[in-house]
Amino acid sequence: MDTHDMVPGSGGHSAGILVAVGANLSRRTGEGPLQTCHWAVAEIGHIDTIRVEAVSCWYESAPIPPSGQPPYVNGMVRLSGDITPEALLSALQDIEARAGRVRTIANAARPLDLDIIAMGDLVRAGPDPIVPHPRACLRAFVLLPLRDVAPDWRDPVSGEGIDTLLARVADQQITRLPG
Repeated sequence: MDTHDMVPGSGGHSAGILVAVGANLSRRTGEGPLQTCHWAVAEIGHIDTIRVEAVSCWYESAPIPPSGQPPYVNGMVRLSGDITPEALLSALQDIEARAGRVRTIANAARPLDLDIIAMGDLVRAGPDPIVPHPRACLRAFVLLPLRDVAPDWRDPVSGEGIDTLLARVADQQITRLPG
């Protein structure tokens, strides 16, 4: 791994490390999607070398693409610290597995989905993970919670701000959960 892939989680004008949290099935231990998302945030906080700085409000959204799945609970976590994209992806996939996620087909219902949305201003097309997340700017369930934790965030690829990006997804069904 090249040292330029070591990503500081804060500094400069970047929003740090942004991880989307989502779920639409109960965890193997019986907790529902919202409880699983809270559990996942706590687990993310145990990853060495990073710290949870902020957690968004929680939202409920329809699956994309539309399907017969139950709605998703979605949120965003802003982290700081130093970690490589590969190490963060590995740690997040371990948390997903402990929640009972089994990778089957794309966009399948799941008890937990953790996606790296951005790591500072890093732009990389590969190897996995691709950063920033290639579909983040197309999803209201990513952008609304992202605005909660990083209102000045700009897409490192296009340079566009969060409000510009949100205007393009205004037709997507999403509701802020109480609390």
